[in-house]
Amino acid sequence: MIGVTQILSAIERGEPRAAEELLPLVYDELRRLAAYKLSQEKAGQTLQATALVHEAWLRLVVPGPDGAEPRWESRRHFFAAAGEAMRRILVENARRKLSACHGGRLQRVNLDRIELAEATPPAELLALDEALNELAAADPDTAELIKLRFFAGLTDEHAAEMLGVSRRTADRMWAFGRAWLYRALRDGVRGGRPFQS
Repeated sequence: MIGVTQILSAIERGEPRAAEELLPLVYDELRRLAAYKLSQEKAGQTLQATALVHEAWLRLVVPGPDGAEPRWESRRHFFAAAGEAMRRILVENARRKLSACHGGRLQRVNLDRIELAEATPPAELLALDEALNELAAADPDTAELIKLRFFAGLTDEHAAEMLGVSRRTADRMWAFGRAWLYRALRDGVRGGRPFQS
């Protein structure tokens, strides 16, 4: 059986139908991650795990606006891209729900509840996304770990493996990232103005 890494290499070489061979190998894991994340959302969530995986898959395999085919360097890179795609879809969904026509207002986020065991209301997800983008500018590796754990639902060990770091290093990055995000959200600064509460 051909592994994910070999298929990713085939995709990079431009082999036709390689992307079609990849989906069956990664679909179950992607769907499990999506289902886990969505199970933590508030009741009434309209986005289903299958739809989240399919939307993420389309974003992963469809050529970009410049016509360039997506390329992944490794299994880790692919799953990081999948986690990022799921993150963006959830954030877009939250933005849509909080748009003016839906009566949305931004609120302060309490980062004591960053663990996946808690549901994430749309306003908090948007505030977290913005703070996470600021963290990514300061420390891309820590931001990637937060994305893999929070948005993709990976375990400590799996996220460490995907980043190619030891579990202990990942634990330190997680602690630093949470503290950094907590401070950023507590201070309520976004674009030079305080969060609305």
